[in-house]
Amino acid sequence: MSTLTVTIDRLGSQGHGIAEGSNGPIYVPYALPGESVAIARNGDHGTIMSIAVPSPDRVKPPCRHFGPDSDACGGCVLQHLADSPYHSFKRDLVVHAMRSRGMEPPVRDLVICRPGERRRVVLSARQTEKEFLLGYNRAETNHIFNVVECPISSPGIVGQLDAIRAIAKSLVTGSEIIRIAVLETLVGLDLAVDGLKPLGEKHRRSVTETVLSLRGIARLSVNGEILIEPQKPKVDFGGVTVTPPPAGFVQATKPAEEAMAELVLAHVGKSKRVIDLFAGSGTFSLRLARRAKVHAVEGDDKAIRALDTAARNTQGLKPVTVEKRDLFRRPMIVSELKNFDAVVFDPPRAGAEAQMRELARSSVKTVAAVSCNPVTLARDLKILVDGGYQIKEVTPIDQFLWSPHVEAVALLVR
Repeated sequence: MSTLTVTIDRLGSQGHGIAEGSNGPIYVPYALPGESVAIARNGDHGTIMSIAVPSPDRVKPPCRHFGPDSDACGGCVLQHLADSPYHSFKRDLVVHAMRSRGMEPPVRDLVICRPGERRRVVLSARQTEKEFLLGYNRAETNHIFNVVECPISSPGIVGQLDAIRAIAKSLVTGSEIIRIAVLETLVGLDLAVDGLKPLGEKHRRSVTETVLSLRGIARLSVNGEILIEPQKPKVDFGGVTVTPPPAGFVQATKPAEEAMAELVLAHVGKSKRVIDLFAGSGTFSLRLARRAKVHAVEGDDKAIRALDTAARNTQGLKPVTVEKRDLFRRPMIVSELKNFDAVVFDPPRAGAEAQMRELARSSVKTVAAVSCNPVTLARDLKILVDGGYQIKEVTPIDQFLWSPHVEAVALLVR
């Protein structure tokens, strides 16, 4: 390890400052372009010791857990960057990803995210010799710190940290680390725990009593099994009420979900027959069904059942059919796609390369692409462009505030 002073040239894709060293780039977390910083260098990684010349874009972080000290939270990376350059950074992630594939589509301004909008977080918990820990991992480690505030999370989650802690403490009997997926729903928190050994009957009763003694807990599941459900968790997808499965995927913020849905609906327009690939529990399918016949395809059995149940119990929707199918192993082929006017797809971070190769050969006129990974989105869109599609526009959406992650919605036409 050596100590030196460097000038930060730019931000990398992970939000770290990058300085050019004598033998390659040095990545410096919490540093900003234009700053002169003294660092302790270890290989291509630098730890800030002091800031000699701060950037005019540096602002005071809103969270006590953020920063380059040993107790820093590993969730946010850009709380110290002013709004305007931060928004530009997020938009540029999409621009650069497209450019890396030789594409220059119109990229709209970023749809911004605000503090307190996050309705879905994942916490970790464990019992140590000294204390019980509930929180996130410290930056670049697997060590948990006790969280007492979280400006990205909704007040409904932050206000229930003590209740979540009590439930976690009732579950843990040894030194194991458990993960708790927390979703704020319309009727209370939905908690999904994994990492626990099977609970004995006495332990189950004790945990159940703990949950019943608390207010605002809709459901607790452990390793996929519902332990107690005082109320069925409910989320709203454009006026359709859905009960997602335990730990099921739901967009992290409601405003981002609504922005994505608005774009998708506008893109699809007056299409009469729409196929929704990687449909989840119906984020887009159930909204689309207000105006079009929808075929929803999803590989997760519990998610597709939740979608089907919601569609069957909601009046005013056009026909919704569902299909459980692993689109990575068995993508929809050209002969199946010919029956649809528009395709919507929202795959996991890995993207949908195999499905795109089939779609590129199809005659579907309109495609609405949703992605949480600009790199795989650019790869997938390039396949469609090479197959004859034209990208009309791409809209970046900041769903994960102060992180290096950004969503995007793209419209393509043939």
